[in-house]
Amino acid sequence: MKVNYDSETDTLTIIFTDAPVAESDEEKPGIILDYDEKGNLVSLEIMDASIRVNAPSRIEYQVSSIAE
Repeated sequence: MKVNYDSETDTLTIIFTDAPVAESDEEKPGIILDYDEKGNLVSLEIMDASIRVNAPSRIEYQVSSIAE
């Protein structure tokens, strides 16, 4: 997974896989979902990220333990 914040375009992109994008849908205004040819989510793009996301240039990553 890759996360990119472009301050020039104020766009936050989360890339889940390197698969080629076959289709893009604007789920809600300013929220773009990219899918591969099988319909799997490839990436999520948030336009105007600075007004939609708290601190888009800062990333916190957490892995929850799996219950056994």
